Amino acid sequence: MKLRMPIVALLCLVAAVSSARSDEPAPAWVRVTDKAQWAPRDSSGEVAFKDRLWLLGGWFDSYTPPPRDVWSSPDGKSWTRAIKKAPWKHSDLPMTLVFGDRMWIMGGWYNGRLPGYSASSGVWSSTDGTTWDEATADAGWSPRIAAGAVVFKGRMWILGGTENYYFGDESNLKNDVWSSADGKTWRQETANAGWAPRAYHAAAVVNDRIYVFGGGNYVPKYQFETDVWSSADGVHWERVLEKTPWSPRLWFSSVVYRERMWVLGGWSNNPARNWGDVWYSKDGKDWHELKSAVVWKERHEHSAYVFQDKIWVAGGHALPLSNEVWSLALPSDWRGN
Repeated sequence: MKLRMPIVALLCLVAAVSSARSDEPAPAWVRVTDKAQWAPRDSSGEVAFKDRLWLLGGWFDSYTPPPRDVWSSPDGKSWTRAIKKAPWKHSDLPMTLVFGDRMWIMGGWYNGRLPGYSASSGVWSSTDGTTWDEATADAGWSPRIAAGAVVFKGRMWILGGTENYYFGDESNLKNDVWSSADGKTWRQETANAGWAPRAYHAAAVVNDRIYVFGGGNYVPKYQFETDVWSSADGVHWERVLEKTPWSPRLWFSSVVYRERMWVLGGWSNNPARNWGDVWYSKDGKDWHELKSAVVWKERHEHSAYVFQDKIWVAGGHALPLSNEVWSLALPSDWRGN
């Protein structure tokens, strides 16, 4: 005589096993190096390109021109400098992408709080990190920093941002959307995407849609956004979520990994603090925290990559500035939520 488990009990068991799997602690983050060859910094550009991690420029302090060096690494541990002083100079909070088999750096801030400060609407690209070609000095979108940047439907996209870092106000925040097929000619897709104007946010492409989430403004008045928006064409936007379960923050990093968008760390005010948490979502609506036994120290404006089927975190402001590199490898059968 065979024992038959009631269907209700069987379903409960399956649910319990599934829940246990999703609740299992993630593998620990691994510190690949505690001191990369580049000087500690935050607000750099970053891409994974041609089997290497790349780090471009960044920020040392508010009274020093930003660095213009370019570094790369095949493993996150050993770094090689491609160029000491690239021809672009607006390397604090730029937008960076890989598109058309080239690295791209766009916009950004120059000179901190020093006289002669400015934002950029310039666009540069390179195939090797050493030689850089200027696609345009004026992309059409206003000079800006800390915008969202994605590749979507065969074009590069710039979403929002701010025209002024230290000296502006909320009137400098943008919610326009622009796209380009070559980096030289840009088309305004919409002057008003519907989501509140913002900077220091993230944009991601998942399930053939663009998502915009988080961010806000820094000075003179700190403000934050807790919503998530998505679009199938970059023109028409809908709010997916009014308030995320992760705390409001600026200067966080984001990647797309295992068909999910990820939020890593960041900074919030009142009280001023860094974050070291990690969240992910398939659809922008349901978010889940990935808790690990070992994780990097809380930080903001760190570089984040997806490379060799791992998430990588490099540098950032961890009180003090850091030049650590960390990685996280999830099991191939990891299902998450």
